[in-house]
Amino acid sequence: MSIPKRHPYDFDPTYGLGLKELRAIRPPPEVEGFDAFWQARYRKALAIDPSPSLTRSATRHPRWTIHDLSYTSTDGFRIGGWLLVPQHGNVRRGLVVGHGYGGRDQPDLDLPVEDTAILFPCFRGLSRSSRAPISSDPAWHVLHDIDKPDRYIIGGCVEDVWVAVTVLNTLFPGTKGRVGYSGISLGGGIGALAIPHDDRIDRGHLVVPTFGNRPLWLTLPTIGSARAVQAYGRTHPEVQQTLRFFDAASAATRITVPLLCAVARFDPAVAPPCQFSVANALPIKDCNEIFILDAGHFDYPGQAAQSSALMAKVGNLFGTP
Repeated sequence: MSIPKRHPYDFDPTYGLGLKELRAIRPPPEVEGFDAFWQARYRKALAIDPSPSLTRSATRHPRWTIHDLSYTSTDGFRIGGWLLVPQHGNVRRGLVVGHGYGGRDQPDLDLPVEDTAILFPCFRGLSRSSRAPISSDPAWHVLHDIDKPDRYIIGGCVEDVWVAVTVLNTLFPGTKGRVGYSGISLGGGIGALAIPHDDRIDRGHLVVPTFGNRPLWLTLPTIGSARAVQAYGRTHPEVQQTLRFFDAASAATRITVPLLCAVARFDPAVAPPCQFSVANALPIKDCNEIFILDAGHFDYPGQAAQSSALMAKVGNLFGTP
């Protein structure tokens, strides 16, 4: 075990909790109307014609044909990203991969999957999907339209995932009902919100997911996006009610497909109690697995070995028929 003991922060990124205490955390009471709120957004996303556009990338790879890709999401927002198509074999599955608040400047080329088309969308306002007046700075992006629940940008990012599934199903009809989702940090929280409301997604992988247990998320010291929302909430207490509709732990109670959730015991950017709130909310079933990392958003001695072990499990999850 290599949980960091030395760090530069003025708070404890373990929050003084051991594994037993972290496993005991449960999601908060959910807000009334949670399902109706998301089902209405999902219906809106399903009605979108994404009109995907593909251009062969200048990047060459022995396993993948790489395309620069864009598609239209909800609110007419044009989403940019990449599409990887296997050079050998047939496309039998699809995979949507979400990114963290650092954005994405290239696709991952080493994912352990076969016969799979992989779509890497950039969430609205970030990286290839940047657009004024949305800031790409996480501290401002996470606040964009936070005073308007129906317009809050996090909801738009969830819709970007749903429309990405439509793109894969459109380009590769054989992927219908056979699309997975994988996301880290911001992408993990977005995935927790997206997966339970889209029955076209048949399995998921979330790594150090954010947005779990919002009442707790608003109170714990952090260097992550929660810090900006905490500052905003001190003068806008009504934000607490809005965020209850965007609670990844509440959403996770509704996930019924196989899911691999990797959570960290030490994390200065996404508080471990909030991560574990998501993992612990998953319905108890044999097909769900929680993978414990010593740390997230921080380098540590055992990181390479844990990452390798986790990647093997990712290959097993998304490699099965």
